[in-house]
Amino acid sequence: MLNINKADHVRHHVPATFSDRVADLSVRAMLSVADRLFGRRYGDRVIVLETIAAVPAMVAATFLHLRCLRRMIDDRGWVRTFMDEADNQRFHLMAFVAIVQPSSSERLLIAIAQSLFYNANFLLYLISARTAHRLAGYLAERSIAGYSELLTRIEAGEQTDWPAPLAARDYWNLRSGATLSDMIKAMREDEAIHRDIHHAFADARTAGKVLPEPPGAPA
Repeated sequence: MLNINKADHVRHHVPATFSDRVADLSVRAMLSVADRLFGRRYGDRVIVLETIAAVPAMVAATFLHLRCLRRMIDDRGWVRTFMDEADNQRFHLMAFVAIVQPSSSERLLIAIAQSLFYNANFLLYLISARTAHRLAGYLAERSIAGYSELLTRIEAGEQTDWPAPLAARDYWNLRSGATLSDMIKAMREDEAIHRDIHHAFADARTAGKVLPEPPGAPA
């Protein structure tokens, strides 16, 4: 059942099936590579990871759209929701690009990583939509943890709390004097929403359903 709580920054779906474990280990492996490449250069790390994070939602929108057409059922607005998620992840990227400009080598890495991940995620969704959604949920969980760690570093004075870009202030309706930490908090809430949606879809697929039940729906 769908249960969205954007204020919950610690929720974790404990892997319960082989599919869950595959998704969890895949995300751990990807982030391990990112940690080795970027260390504590969070701005560069976020830029590369956000180009990847936008992929699952677009793939999900494509497959769900085609599935609903084949079965001639209403998508209940979920195709648009996934497209909005992909656009939201794109804006996460653009917000950080306004602060940290990626180098030529990082741009090349982005192109390679995105092409590899898109094709891998497309094939994964084709084979197991449940695993693909669970992977996206775990990826969002890790993003939340990463943003929380960055906020801790800002509060400790280990990271400069730069002014938030104007585009970010407009996008998230932040106050005029908003800073990087305000922007990060808004991004963390976005990731919590993405996490809950993808885990709900993975649970629905486990139960043999195409779409998750809305809150309060009978079992």
